[in-house]
Amino acid sequence: MIRIAFIGLGNMGAGMAANQAKAGNTVKAFDLSQAALDRAVAEGCIAAPSVVEAVRDAELVITMLPAGAHVRVVYGDIIGTAPTSALLVDCSTIEVEIAREVAAKAKSAGYRFADAPVSGGTAAAAAGSLAFMVGCDDADFADVEAALKPMSRVTIRAGNHGAGQAAKICNNMVLGISMLAVCEAFGLADKLGLDAARFFDIASQSSGQCWSLTSYCPVPGVGPASPADRGFEGGFATAMMLKDLNLARAAARSVGADTPMGAEAQGLYQKFSDAGFAGKDFSAVIKMLEGRTDEL
Repeated sequence: MIRIAFIGLGNMGAGMAANQAKAGNTVKAFDLSQAALDRAVAEGCIAAPSVVEAVRDAELVITMLPAGAHVRVVYGDIIGTAPTSALLVDCSTIEVEIAREVAAKAKSAGYRFADAPVSGGTAAAAAGSLAFMVGCDDADFADVEAALKPMSRVTIRAGNHGAGQAAKICNNMVLGISMLAVCEAFGLADKLGLDAARFFDIASQSSGQCWSLTSYCPVPGVGPASPADRGFEGGFATAMMLKDLNLARAAARSVGADTPMGAEAQGLYQKFSDAGFAGKDFSAVIKMLEGRTDEL
């Protein structure tokens, strides 16, 4: 049993903190939302009145925050307050340069730090089966992996500080692009008179197979249960996919990488979000491509 401070109890952080508590750890949790704090307490966490009080005697600090600006502010409170023996792990998805900036400040103050963004969505967060992509010093990885185990299916070291964030935005660019391809294919199959379930059976065992098709099918009643079967509620919100694609586009510009498909995907999800569907699962973009957003 270890003492954990968990900061950020949103859609992802709530399940993650709960799994740390279920593993027998003492979890002091903080979020600006009282409702989120109340849910965390119901799951076995202890409510902290502030970031400072949450981290004061922590052995492990985990943060899951909306954006890089929040990470900067919160680590301004954590660094110098948490014991320097504490391991600091940021699971937010943020800019690579901000992850490296925070890591440098933490290390200069005597802390071990890792950026460890996640893949898997809210279902995996609740189930404790997330994939973590870690940027940290090689010597720290074993401790980071052990710290994340109650929340993870797999934890992979991507490289040094910032590499976890680089892996996450590249991975989610693939995800965003592949979902659009799957949505287009189902739309075309329908126009050609091909049954959606039959197309799924064929494509999922052929060269078109990908996670967006076989694990997260955007067509209700086809394949394993997905947000499509829940009216596209829950899962990975379009706003979050757009955030990750914006990060990928900014990163590409900063290093001169050519990502035309990433740019096209960003534009389509932006259009879908602007149409009022930012809160819908990103796979709901199929309705826009089919001209059927009235069904959402």
